[in-house]
Amino acid sequence: MPTWHCQFSLPCVRASMKRGFLYETGISEQDTVERWKWSRPNVQICASMVQGLAASLRVTDAIRTIGDACRVGVSAGEEVTFGKIVRCPTCMIAIAVAQPQNGIQIATCSKCRYKYELVSGDVVSIESEEISMDIPAWERWLRFLQVMKQSIPAAVHSIVVQTPSRNARTYRFATKTVELPAQEGERITISLAAPPNIYRDVGPLRLNPKVPGFNPGEPICLTNHTNGQESQLLRAPIKNGSLSLLSPSVLFPALVVLATGDAASGIINPSLPQFIFATAVASLAIGTTVNGLVLPQLSRLPERMVDAVAIKQQLLSQYDVLQARIKDLREATEKEVWMLARMCQLENKILAVGEPSYRARRSRVQRVRQSLETSIMGRIELIDSYARISSMIEIEVEMDSDVLAAEAVSNAESIAEQIQQIMELENLEERWRMQAEANDEVERLLSSQPVPTE
Repeated sequence: MPTWHCQFSLPCVRASMKRGFLYETGISEQDTVERWKWSRPNVQICASMVQGLAASLRVTDAIRTIGDACRVGVSAGEEVTFGKIVRCPTCMIAIAVAQPQNGIQIATCSKCRYKYELVSGDVVSIESEEISMDIPAWERWLRFLQVMKQSIPAAVHSIVVQTPSRNARTYRFATKTVELPAQEGERITISLAAPPNIYRDVGPLRLNPKVPGFNPGEPICLTNHTNGQESQLLRAPIKNGSLSLLSPSVLFPALVVLATGDAASGIINPSLPQFIFATAVASLAIGTTVNGLVLPQLSRLPERMVDAVAIKQQLLSQYDVLQARIKDLREATEKEVWMLARMCQLENKILAVGEPSYRARRSRVQRVRQSLETSIMGRIELIDSYARISSMIEIEVEMDSDVLAAEAVSNAESIAEQIQQIMELENLEERWRMQAEANDEVERLLSSQPVPTE
């Protein structure tokens, strides 16, 4: 394996060769913009560059080159990126892509068949407060019996999100830990239950296709675009406190009133207490069944309505898996690059000492170095393969969404232009008709006047 002594990265080499070519030929840079193009390096060249930069102890440039291999056809400073994959907060499958220009969008999950509102934007401000809730004994007992399954919040956050259209929204929610889900300036996407203005008519009923257990428009999950972290959100406790039906302050007086009513009704008719108790239990059971089983099933969208997005979400799920695999390979390759740089530095130290007793150690270092170079080559080949497949998925997704939207906009613009032209022609015809009528009226007036004779 040859020893590398590279002092510049690939972009620097390209720039210096281009400047030398322009200086020798005397051609201006503007004239060579169209014909001077560099082809994309293949995976062997990219792996060789990484190995050479690591051997020259340019670890930062080597890691940057690995990052370039993770993106096929997209530069590092590209503003028009594919976007961030947003998962369903219930099923945790990919349901939509939050692109840089997206603010508020409605997404449908093809698995649970509920709708969600996705709000993407930058964090303008965030206020957090750590809370310590004293859980009563009766609530602990209900949690032990799995009657109450909601987690205990550790912190309450109030966040202001500004969308790309300059609209700002405030959300208040709680989290299980005291860690901040996002910081100021970071771009995030908050997944909320379907808002109340999204509904579906089922006969005489108007149902909101929201996930059960959440109020319309309630925050469910927060996705951080900077670090990729997903935080499950909890319902923030009310500041002044609220009374619950399961609270002893409400439950015990209700039982006392019910018992008193049963005793009073027993004096009138002995069978009334049993009838009242049976009616109350039946009403409670029917209400629980309707709210917990019937309405959530009716609120779900039919399968025929989600078939159109099922294929796209399947591609997005595959894309999400590929990106996770690329991230793992990239982290492993970066660690091996650091190890390779260490081995090269150690070999340089051994050569500088020049002692014959270090020959065996140098041979050992060289074997480790060759093993690392082979591993880096294999990992970069896998990264390149995964990146190409990811680009193919991006093309398919964008062809089905962005291209159709652009074609719809262009068609709408062309239709609007045609309507405007037709309206202008109609106005022109109307003006010509009015002008012709005026000319006819003038001619009639002139012809009706007698001609004076001398």
